[in-house]
Amino acid sequence: MPGLNLQRIYQPSAPRPAKSGEVYEAVKREIMLGRLPAGEPLVELELAGAFGCSQGPVREALLQLQEEGLVIRQGHRGTRVADCTADEAIEMFRLRQSIECRGVVRALQRPSRTLVADLKRLIDAMEEAALSDDEYKLAEHDRDFHRRLLRDANLPALEPILHRCLVHNHRFKISRSKGERDLLATARRHLSIVEAVERSDAAIAAQALAHHIATIVDLGPQVFTDGEQ
Repeated sequence: MPGLNLQRIYQPSAPRPAKSGEVYEAVKREIMLGRLPAGEPLVELELAGAFGCSQGPVREALLQLQEEGLVIRQGHRGTRVADCTADEAIEMFRLRQSIECRGVVRALQRPSRTLVADLKRLIDAMEEAALSDDEYKLAEHDRDFHRRLLRDANLPALEPILHRCLVHNHRFKISRSKGERDLLATARRHLSIVEAVERSDAAIAAQALAHHIATIVDLGPQVFTDGEQ
């Protein structure tokens, strides 16, 4: 399996069999950070050997990654890392903007008592990850932030759709980044959203979210041609 460094992917903390969650997190980190490129084969037997477990947990992990669109499983052709194209990213940016900007307006009609505190806690977690130079963990907390905001909109069927968009937006952003990235600035980009939510200003919150999404990468606001930015 050229290019797949199993020793790097899994550094066992204890001599015990890895569970599917460990396999999932380790392989996902490598995909998200671009260290496992598109098209890379993921062989269950080899992964099971690297993680010291049976193929069952590996299969469960790969199925979960498939649900997020990070791998493609094709019968006799096996499992490969999915592509991350600009065309798909643009459509997901547009879909995400529609879901989030409408969702925050609904959320602020009846926000939960813990919404602001939860969002601030997640920004703190993002800043901590940034200071630790852990871009993967920062992106995880980032997704939790946006999913938490949508939760108060009471649109549960849209939550997995938003999650998939967030995963691919972050993967695409990382793949397009050049050189050093200011992770702390990335974390603090969420502050204007929280400020609007704290004031219960739905219009400004939606505007802050729209700007946040439109400026994630250098595609620019022209991506959003329907006037929603």
